[in-house]
Amino acid sequence: LAMAYPRLSKQDCNNPRAFCFMHKTLMSVFPVIVLFFSSLFLGMVQKLDQKLPVANEYLLLSGGVREGVVDLDLDELNVYARGTDYDMDFTLLVPALKLHDRNQPVTLDMRHSALCHSWLSLRLFDEGTISKWKDCCTIVDHINGATNYFFSPTKVADWFYDSISIVLSEIQKKPQRGMPKVEKVEKNGTIISIILGVGSSRMLYDIVPVVSFKGWPAVAQSWLMENHFWDGKITEEEVISGFYLVPACSYKGKKDNEWRLSFARSEVQLKKCISSSLMQAYQACKAIIIKLLSRPKAISPYHLRSMMLWACDRLPANYLAQEDYAAHFLLGLIDDLQHCLVNKMCPNYFIPQCNMLEHLSEETVMLHARKLSSVRSDPAEHLRTAIEHVKAANRLTLELQRRGSTTSIPSPQSDGGDPNQPDDRLAKKLQQLVTENPGKSISVFINPDDVTRPHFRIDDKFF
Repeated sequence: LAMAYPRLSKQDCNNPRAFCFMHKTLMSVFPVIVLFFSSLFLGMVQKLDQKLPVANEYLLLSGGVREGVVDLDLDELNVYARGTDYDMDFTLLVPALKLHDRNQPVTLDMRHSALCHSWLSLRLFDEGTISKWKDCCTIVDHINGATNYFFSPTKVADWFYDSISIVLSEIQKKPQRGMPKVEKVEKNGTIISIILGVGSSRMLYDIVPVVSFKGWPAVAQSWLMENHFWDGKITEEEVISGFYLVPACSYKGKKDNEWRLSFARSEVQLKKCISSSLMQAYQACKAIIIKLLSRPKAISPYHLRSMMLWACDRLPANYLAQEDYAAHFLLGLIDDLQHCLVNKMCPNYFIPQCNMLEHLSEETVMLHARKLSSVRSDPAEHLRTAIEHVKAANRLTLELQRRGSTTSIPSPQSDGGDPNQPDDRLAKKLQQLVTENPGKSISVFINPDDVTRPHFRIDDKFF
């Protein structure tokens, strides 16, 4: 970037803090704290009314919902500012229901929904599951006298928020050694946002109730028949290991009934195949547009991520592998974004027949297209502005940390606290797993009656 845009110093372009905000060692500690915290309070949520599966598998993503790590609507989310409100952000997908069937494509009820969306009937589940979740369903009575229960994303989110609030209140009454301090709990639409205090740092933690499926949806079967940039780099089994329904509806959909298909698990695998220079360009482009195009709401970071994946399929692999082409890739992403806006066309990467921008008005399209033209005419200036905003947020974070505490950030391994509180063996084990298995999928299976004795899975290995 410094070579392409001389007005940017090499120090700006090479400084990882410009977009990471925190030192690398802190970035390895925070996921451990999240896993440790999750294992305790989600186990307690399960014990409240036994709604959540006892053997559950959560997906922890680096970055909050506002960063586009999951395809969710951002209109209903409160605005949180990095540096002012939080220093690091994560998203946790929590399955409320699970369906496991790898032998055939998963067929969903899309008769009432737009593409990429579905209603979910509890007829797919046993009577015990229907009985547990009946109060979180909308009820449809048929002419023949049969009753159908449709799993409601809004009612599930309401139940989840109430349950989390009860559990967090109990945790705060009896704090355990190494546990972060809960500073804020808010319900943003169907998402529960928690801000945790970890020493003098703050962590934004977006929790999303989902329905988890093993296998692959029938509506996305044709995508598997095409050639893709990841062919030969990872196996198809890794890519299609599962998908989710997340609580979001289409532009004209019914909020109480409609879920959106999410391929977050697959996207984690695909990210391994994207070159570092393209990822740098994506992060830079996201930093530029995330505020510039925020009002009126039209383009989300997830749209940009989809465009990047399409670019990976379209462009030659040897071109994308060029380490010094970050500036070229940045300009290309801006051009792709402009093209998608003007044509009101951004296909979902996994379900190309679903156009994620078809609902935009001409007025909104032209407004954002003009803004993007301004960026394209002087990308260096806009990138420098984005970097300065990041630096300002970082300075504010450091200032708040200096004011709040002069001690180092305590982790779940710290020796402080009441000696009568439960020990920290789980946190130590998690820290060891994260350190020894970089880039691998780590699952934690926990007995809610004894969260100190979990068993783990790293990729497909149990121990």
